[in-house]
Amino acid sequence: MNSPLRREAPHCLYLDTAAPAGDFPPLTGEHRTEVCVVGGGYTGLSAALHLAERGIAVTLLEAHEPGWGAAGRNGGQVNAGLKHEPDDVEEHFGPVFGPRFVALADKAPERLFALIGRLGIECGARREGTIRAARREEHRALLVASAEQWRRRGVTLDLWDGVRAAAATGARHYVAALFDPRGGSVQPLSLARGMAAAAARAGAAVHGGSPAISLSRQGPGWRVATPSGAVLAGKVVLATDGYSGDLWPGLRTSFVPIYSAIIASEPLPSAMAEKILPSGGVVYEMGDVTVYYRRDAEGRLLVGGRGPQRRSVESQDFRHLRDHALRLWPVLAGIGWTHWWNGQFAHTPDFYPRLHAPAANLFIGLGYSGRGVAMGTAFGAELASAASGMPLDELSVPMTVIPHIPFHALWPVGVTLRVAYARWRERSVVNPSSR
Repeated sequence: MNSPLRREAPHCLYLDTAAPAGDFPPLTGEHRTEVCVVGGGYTGLSAALHLAERGIAVTLLEAHEPGWGAAGRNGGQVNAGLKHEPDDVEEHFGPVFGPRFVALADKAPERLFALIGRLGIECGARREGTIRAARREEHRALLVASAEQWRRRGVTLDLWDGVRAAAATGARHYVAALFDPRGGSVQPLSLARGMAAAAARAGAAVHGGSPAISLSRQGPGWRVATPSGAVLAGKVVLATDGYSGDLWPGLRTSFVPIYSAIIASEPLPSAMAEKILPSGGVVYEMGDVTVYYRRDAEGRLLVGGRGPQRRSVESQDFRHLRDHALRLWPVLAGIGWTHWWNGQFAHTPDFYPRLHAPAANLFIGLGYSGRGVAMGTAFGAELASAASGMPLDELSVPMTVIPHIPFHALWPVGVTLRVAYARWRERSVVNPSSR
């Protein structure tokens, strides 16, 4: 199948291993519905699914196909928590929304895995935990603080020294690590396709090839126009994350769209695989520029991180990830790297995902800063609650004003310089095993 994602990212591994795509034809003609959801990633699909399961008429419009954006290209890691620690979240959001937001982030993986099980989504879901690995001594104290803050909230995380981290990862580059049993991994495109199918079974009208080109008032509700049709809806949910355009004023310039790159190896020989992530689970490194990795069900090694801040389909643009993998595991020399791809996600300057309600009966959710698998799904459920009529002050996350990032047009230059500096700094770190 020559899907839109195949044309956009021809070397993406997930297209070769995902569950079959559903048949979601473009919208034609004018239709009425209670809620129109724009965006077929995890947030939009979750919102449509939860609305349909409540018996609310919902139409989802996706510009390409469900999972075309970050939902079908991410690293497949299911992480608990936010970029910030629980104490900081509660201080930032106050005594009402702070604890609610922490609880939402805490339970997001559990809720996702439960959803996958309830709906029977075949997406290779594995709840083997996540490993947060530190390469620098100054990060050890952050891991200790994180473990203590979650312990006070009834969550037990395991703090590992460098020896235990090496045993779990097969790499001797880490001074410490924090194991979180709440997380795990999925085949991300299969998850998106499974959610789309489940939403359709629940009664949602799901349309691919239907970009929303305008959003305008229609009485108390809205009119969402596509190239070949329109949806008249009482309420609208915008869930376009890193691919948000100018459908709503100021939304595109409220975040920085970051490109993340991923490579995948050929299936590793069993003897070699036992030396790379022998404990299973998924790993993400602490540092100025995150690198993350895992092994999939076929024994391939997937390594992800920042890359060129543009669409890239050439293998040489991903050389830095291959080099990083070889520094971690020299045994990989000679292994072939068969897949490579990249895509965008919405990075917010404060690393907090956001909900907005900039007009009556209009709700927006975005900005997961690389943690969208669990949190995007959780935010979709929050948006469904808002669109179902739940008072906004009863949600788990507050509605905020859409911010503006000064000099937004310069973001590609700024991100490129920051990534280059961070890579130089990380290369200067002494390998703990050589001390």
